Amino acid sequence: MELSSKHYDSFSLYTIDAGRFKLDGGAMFGVVPKTLWSKQIPADDKNRIFMALRCLLIQSHATGRNYLIDTGIGNKFDEKMSRIYGVDTSEYDLDDSLAYHGFSRDDITDIIFTHLHFDHCGGTTDWQGEESVICFPNADLWVTKTHWETATKPNAREKASFLKENIEPLANSDKLRLIDEGHEFEPGLTHRIVNGHTLGQQLPYLTIGNTHLMFSGDLFPTFAHIPVPWVMGYDMRPIYTLEEKAQILPECESTPIHLFMEHDAQQEVITVRKEGKNFTMDKGLTLKDLP
Repeated sequence: MELSSKHYDSFSLYTIDAGRFKLDGGAMFGVVPKTLWSKQIPADDKNRIFMALRCLLIQSHATGRNYLIDTGIGNKFDEKMSRIYGVDTSEYDLDDSLAYHGFSRDDITDIIFTHLHFDHCGGTTDWQGEESVICFPNADLWVTKTHWETATKPNAREKASFLKENIEPLANSDKLRLIDEGHEFEPGLTHRIVNGHTLGQQLPYLTIGNTHLMFSGDLFPTFAHIPVPWVMGYDMRPIYTLEEKAQILPECESTPIHLFMEHDAQQEVITVRKEGKNFTMDKGLTLKDLP
C-alpha cells in the first residue's frame, strides 16, 4: 500500500485511506441517465459504484496541530450493513493509513467534519460493549452550527444518514466545537460552506503560498460530478448544488484550486478546466504532485 504525502514549510499533508464502499449509481447521479454516467464510472451487477473513503491529515508546523478531515465509515456496521454497502477495508484502513505515515489516533488534535453522514464520521467512534465511544482521545471535534442543527434534528429524507451511534457520542463530548461560516482554524486553513448536499457542509481550504487545495467532500464526490448539471440524487437541495458548483468551478480553473477527492476511487487530486459550456476534469494528480 502506497499513500502519498506532500511537505511544505508551513504544513505537511498526508493521504489517509479509510477503505472502500459502494453506493447505488443511480442515486449517485440523480437524473443523469445510466447510459451516460456508466461510461465514466462502471456499475457492478447490483448497480453500485466503487467509492473511496479518502481522508486528509494536515500537520501544522506552526502550531503543532494535526487536523484529520473526516474519518470514513468505521468498523461499527454489522455483517448485513457491511454487505449492503460493500464495505472493504482489506487493503485500506484508517488506523493502518495513520500508522503508514507515523501517526496514531492519539496524535490527532482536531477532526474537521465536512458533515456527519455515516460515511464521513463513522470512524470517529467504535463499540465498547454496547456503547459507541470516541476513539480519538485528544481531538477537538469541529462541526458547523448549521450542520449540527441538521444532524440532530434531521428531516425525514436525510434521517437515515445520521446514525445514533455516530451522533450521540459527539453530542455528549466536551470536545465538540460548533463554528460559524468564515472560521479560520489557523492562518492558511479555513473552509468554504456549501448547503446543497446538506446544510452547513464545510469544505476545508488550504492556502500555502500560491498553492490552493480544497477538500471536495460531497460537493464533488467524484471526477464525473464536475459538470454543473451532474448532481447526486442524495443532495437535499439540488438547486443549491447547481448554484454552488457554478460559482466555485470558475475559481477552481482560474486560481487554480486543486480538489482533494474524498470519494473518487481512482482520482486523489484533480484540477478542472472549461470545455465548451461546461467544466470537466483536467489532470489527475496525487498530493506529491502539488506545486
